Amino acid sequence: MATLLKLRLGVSDDPTAFQPSLNDCLEAMLQQADVLVTDMLEGLMAATSPNSPRRIVGFQQTGTKMAIQNLAGNSVAVTATYRAELTRLVYEGGGKEQVHAELLRFEDLRLFEDDELDQSIEVARAQQEVSLAVDDVLPSLDALVSTLLGWRTIQPGLNPLRPEVFVRALQTTLLEHVPDTSVREALITPAAGLLGSNLRKLYRELSEWLRSTGLEPAVPVGGKVQKGTGAAGAPVADSMAKTLLTLDRLRKLLHGDFDAKAAPRDFLHTMPASMSMLQEMKQVDVLVQKLEARPKAAPPVQAVDMLLEPDNKAQEEPAPRLGTQLGKEVVRLMFDNLTADKRLLSAFKAQLKAIEPGVLKLAEQDSRFFSDRTHPARQFLDRITQRSLAYSSESDPGWGRFLVTVEGAVKWLGSKVIDAETFGELMDHLHEQWSAHDVVLKHRREEAARALLHAEQRNLLAQKLATDFATQTEGLDVADFVADFLRNSWAQVVAEAQLSCADGSDDPYGYRALVDDLIWSVQKSTATRGRAKRLVQMIPGLLAKLREGLNRIEYPPELTARFFNSLITIHRAAVHEGRDAISQAAADAVEAQESEFSDSMGAEAELWLDKQESVDSGYLDSGALKPEHVASPEAMMEEPSGPARANDMKTGTWVELIVNNKWIRAQLTWASPHATLFMFTSQAGTAHSMSRRTMDRLRAQGLIKVIAERNVVDEALDQVAKAALKNSLDGKN
Repeated sequence: MATLLKLRLGVSDDPTAFQPSLNDCLEAMLQQADVLVTDMLEGLMAATSPNSPRRIVGFQQTGTKMAIQNLAGNSVAVTATYRAELTRLVYEGGGKEQVHAELLRFEDLRLFEDDELDQSIEVARAQQEVSLAVDDVLPSLDALVSTLLGWRTIQPGLNPLRPEVFVRALQTTLLEHVPDTSVREALITPAAGLLGSNLRKLYRELSEWLRSTGLEPAVPVGGKVQKGTGAAGAPVADSMAKTLLTLDRLRKLLHGDFDAKAAPRDFLHTMPASMSMLQEMKQVDVLVQKLEARPKAAPPVQAVDMLLEPDNKAQEEPAPRLGTQLGKEVVRLMFDNLTADKRLLSAFKAQLKAIEPGVLKLAEQDSRFFSDRTHPARQFLDRITQRSLAYSSESDPGWGRFLVTVEGAVKWLGSKVIDAETFGELMDHLHEQWSAHDVVLKHRREEAARALLHAEQRNLLAQKLATDFATQTEGLDVADFVADFLRNSWAQVVAEAQLSCADGSDDPYGYRALVDDLIWSVQKSTATRGRAKRLVQMIPGLLAKLREGLNRIEYPPELTARFFNSLITIHRAAVHEGRDAISQAAADAVEAQESEFSDSMGAEAELWLDKQESVDSGYLDSGALKPEHVASPEAMMEEPSGPARANDMKTGTWVELIVNNKWIRAQLTWASPHATLFMFTSQAGTAHSMSRRTMDRLRAQGLIKVIAERNVVDEALDQVAKAALKNSLDGKN
């Protein structure tokens, strides 16, 4: 198969002879789908043979053996199903409908039904199998595909050929051709192992081919390629073996099952695991090791005793005790995650550690802390951690004031009885301290948002007007600079006039009616009788009206001067009706020049803001945000993976971006209804806005770094859920 891929693609000794596109890359892999399935089916058949060295004991069972034989007998249909599903997923970027569902989130655990959880553990293990197989070759492919996607930094989560796509296609194929659920669960992991072995070869050959064509890989995040974009890497420490945390118990804790007098029947369940989730498990291991290093409580928890059969009731651990221990485990791991979070400043982390005992005490009495995101204690932690993200350094303005309020809250908490009401009162107290500053920030954001909203409305209307003006000049002998001026600059003038008119008039100042006169005045083919006389009468009023309209939108003076110089040159020649050779030559030269007005606002019509709107909203023009303004190359390398498009970024996301040659921390606080303009606000209250196109370009260049898209506490609890999943996958009790 390795040679088949090279021959089909046609590797050239001349890197300049063929530069592949992303579509070429995808097609090359999809052409190998049949080979992948054929080799997988052959491997499964070999595993059913009693005398084969690849024999699998479980495959000797009648039901499983018959299912494999049916798959092999219907290989054409099986291959077609896999190829069709793989094609669909690849061209949807890996399966759009599953992007959010695949992420393991703490608060979603209790929403899954038993049957959904039961059948998912084998899928998670299948993904691990493939990931282990391709772990050493995947980073290189990620770097090359990221380049094809237009990124400067490696974005493994955006690779449409990432391993879980192949596993999802396998899962769908088995679902269609193997009706028995238990047999499917028995087959998917061995099948994925066979798939992963061949996928590794394909990844390696595809990377070699892309490099041979001269394609440069994207810059690795952090400055060096790190293996382990799958689930492989250093052996996982067995430090969670003595802990209580499993996914099933965590789900019961969220349901409040441990609040009952007797524990219900215990059973093992897991969540669907994404490849990105399995990758992050390596980070969880560090926290797990910390957990085991803690001094053991006296008397030690007897996890085995808690799981004895009902006939050993004398030694069985009561459910409330198990729930208490599990709750403490979750809280401690959550705070460990927060302490390890590099986005939080050390002084703030010290305050979090001081809060931990209070939360531990609360969790013993009130299990709603785990299941209810609106619980006052959860709200308290959410608010202070999210607010702390506004500061990237202790020297940032406002940091000292914020830290004082948190320190006061910690002292206040230590003097009170710990319950939900106490945290609610504490949250109210903090809001009172923050309110004066927040009111000022809110007012500034609203003023900036109003300016941006008006600009978007004007630009959308201008786009419609531009289409009308283009229709009016179609087929007429009109100079390019005039046609471009009408479609771009003058469309903005007419749109602003219509929006600013209180009585709803379609043309309150006659700016739209002026278009016909302007077009007539510059038509080179116009030779009507008395034209020169009419032009002499028309031109002064026409020019005055044009100046008035351009001043209304604060059109740049240098562009105004250029337009009028060119327009007057054409008018002068028209008035002389070609009898003045000098003026006619000047007019011909102007008409032959490349238009200066197609890029002024037309290249990105949605970008145009007048001077006052730009000031009010802190508008960042794309021309002022060039790569050479980056503070340091190292800063660019730190950009984490994130949404590829601006409209994928949600309001509330914290980012770092370049302003005045330095990185600043800001939050996405507003996006226009049509997602053409976005506004970020710093904790100092300064607004920084930009267009969608500018934002996409800066994201692709690493000039905007996503710091946090979700609440920090939610992410910390998600890591707890991933630690529980790791134990469940390993078969821990």
